[in-house]
Amino acid sequence: MSGSSPHDGKHFVVQKGKAQCNQGNKFPQYKVTSHQKHYWNNEEGEADFLAVTEDDVQFTPPGPSFGQCKLKPSSGGYLPCAFAPAGKWQKTYEQVKIMGKCCVTELSELMCSTGGKITIKEHGQTAAVSSQNVQNADPQEQHNINPFVNFKEFQEENSDNEVDAI
Repeated sequence: MSGSSPHDGKHFVVQKGKAQCNQGNKFPQYKVTSHQKHYWNNEEGEADFLAVTEDDVQFTPPGPSFGQCKLKPSSGGYLPCAFAPAGKWQKTYEQVKIMGKCCVTELSELMCSTGGKITIKEHGQTAAVSSQNVQNADPQEQHNINPFVNFKEFQEENSDNEVDAI
C-alpha cells in the first residue's frame, strides 16, 4: 500500500519517556531542547509531554546518562558512560515536523560516537479513553470482555454527563 510507513501505529516520543543504549545499564529520560511549544496528548502543556524531535540528543540526568558503558571495561567492571551523540536521531517520522524538525517515534535510533546505539525504551505516552471511544464501543463486545458491567448503561450515563457539561 503506497503511503504507508513503518511508523504507522507507532507512538511519538515525549520528554518523560526513557531511552536505552545497547551498551549501557541505565535508562535516562529525554531532554527536549529544540522547542518549548509542541506537546503530544496533553492540553495543559506539561513539560513531560513535550514532543522529542531529531535534534533532541540530550538526556536527564546529564553526564553518564546510560550508566556503565560495556565498551569501556576496567579492572572493577566498566567505566561510566561518556555519551557523545553522533549526529541527530535517525529513522524519524518525516511526515510530521515541529518547527522544521522530524519527530522521534518508537522506531527511531541515535548513535553514540563511543559505539552504542540508543533506542526507545518507553515512549512516555499513556492511553486514555475518551467519551467518543465509549460511545463508539460495541456493548455486546464489551459484555463479552467484562460480563459484570452493563456497558449499555455505562454508555447512557456517559452520554448524559456529556450533555450536562454543555
